[in-house]
This record gives sequence, C-alpha cells and structure tokens, in this order.
Amino acid sequence: MQRSLKWFAVLTTIGMLLILLGGALVTKTESGMGCGKSWPLCNGEFVPSDITPELIIELAHRLVSGSVGFMVLILSIWTWKKMGHVRETKFLSLTSFFFLVLQALIGAAAVVWGQSDFVLALHFGISLISFAAVLLLTLLIFEVDKKFEAEKLIIDKRMRKHIIGVSIYSYAVVYTGALVRHVNASLVCRDWPLCFNGSFALPENMYEWVQMGHRAAAGLIFIWIGYITYLALKHYREQKVVYWGWIISFILVSLQVAAGALVVLTRLNLYIALAHAFFISCLFGVLSYFILLSSRSRKNELAVSAVREKEKNDESAIPSITSIP
Repeated sequence: MQRSLKWFAVLTTIGMLLILLGGALVTKTESGMGCGKSWPLCNGEFVPSDITPELIIELAHRLVSGSVGFMVLILSIWTWKKMGHVRETKFLSLTSFFFLVLQALIGAAAVVWGQSDFVLALHFGISLISFAAVLLLTLLIFEVDKKFEAEKLIIDKRMRKHIIGVSIYSYAVVYTGALVRHVNASLVCRDWPLCFNGSFALPENMYEWVQMGHRAAAGLIFIWIGYITYLALKHYREQKVVYWGWIISFILVSLQVAAGALVVLTRLNLYIALAHAFFISCLFGVLSYFILLSSRSRKNELAVSAVREKEKNDESAIPSITSIP
C-alpha cells in the first residue's frame, strides 16, 4: 500500500478525533453561539471584528471540521480506487463522509434555527460514527487484519452476540452522556456515585434523572465489558486480537468511568471533561473494529464449513476397493 495513503489516513483519523474533542469543547465552554446565529460566517462577517473567547473556540471548531471534511472526502475516494476490492471499503467510505456531513448540518441548523437538547445530544454520536468509519478504513489500509490473521479468526456465537450488543449499548451510553451536557445537568448531583451520598432516594426532577440515568448506563457497560474481558481471557488466549482487544477495552471503559467521576468531583475541570470524551471515542473505535472482526468471523466460519462439507463429499465419492477373486 502506498506510504502516502497510509500517512494521509492517519492524519485524517487524528483530524476526526480533533473534531470530536472540539465539539465537546464547544459544548463544555458554552461556545455554541460564539458566532451568533450566523453560519458559516461569524456574526455575518468573513473576518470577525468583535473577538471573544467563545468566538475563537466556535470558529476554530468550524475551520477544523471543514478542513477535515475535505480530508475525509479525499480519503474516501482514494481508498475506493485503491482498495475497492476489499468488501468493507466502499461501505466505510460512504459512511465516513455521510455522517460527517450530517453532523455538520445538524450543527449549522442548531446555530441558525436552534434545536432541542435531545436533538443536539445526537451531534456527538453522529460524529463518532464517522470517526469509527475513518478509523476502520485506516486499519484496513495498514492491513491490520493480515497482521492479526483475521482471515482465520473464528469468534463463537456467544461472543459475537456480546460484541453486537455492547456496541449498540455503548451508543446509548454516549447519547445519555451528551444529554447530560446539553441539559446542563453535569453538576445537578454534587456527589458520586450517588446523587447525594448517604441518601438512597430516587431522583426528584428531570435533571437528576438524566444525570443518574447516565451513571447507571455507564456502570452497566463497565460490568458488561468486564464480563466479556473475562470470557476473552478464558477462551481466546490464542487469538491475540480478541485477547488484547478486550483488555484494551476494559482499560478504556475503566478510565471512562474514572474520568466521569472526576468530572463531578472536580466541578467540571475542562481537561478531565475532554479526557472523558477522548476515552469514549477510543472505546467506540475498538468496539467498531470488533464488529468488523465479527462479520469476518461469520464469513470464515461458513468457508470452513464449506471446505469440510466438500471433503466429506469427496470421501464418500471414492469407490470402495473390493477384493479380487
């Protein structure tokens, strides 16, 4: 594979990660209206005259998103031409660009017309899908599958169900986390892990329900990934990509939970809040790769079954040797 394509894919992946962190920064600093109700210009000006910190953050996010958007488009076309024979390439190319454009349109609509908090909470998740697609394209370009011998990998049915289930559920966790930020419920519960330590009462209002609902969802995914990691350690020691992949996933989800707790205990420290977004982005990328491996595993399993069936039929077709009188 051309070295230039590899480098470009890496830069595009980093760019997508910057978009995710930039979007989180805009939300956490409440800079979404830094350019007023004007898009793509700032306050109707090509070169803003009234400079504020919120304007700088919002404008920088727009510039990075636009630049990386062109990079994603170039990467999609480039990989389509060079790797169109790989079955996932075309789907990932279309997915990466489509969801990046979709998140840009939602962001623009929020600025110009305004959106409900429940719709805005989708913004981060949509960007996350585009990031995962770009990441998977990059892994395909670097032929990571061949290095891990993914063409021989067979994942059992139970593990495949866990992979699909926890990946879908992780998206729900992402949405509830984004909703916490958009409804300004981050500090409605001043303690952790309970809303008010020492009190086991149910949440009293919508904001407490959103905050505690997200904590419950995060706690469940921590337990779920911990259990899957246990299964990987027990049954997949010879399959290094599954073995180490789930160890990495458990580390990431642990860091995610710890960062979520520190966000509350430090009263919204910006760096910890950005780390919180970084860890979930990386975790979603790893889970997306597991889905790709799971789809290939099913294909490998069918291929092995076909070979065994053919060998069985060949053996039955050999005429028996009879003794000569």
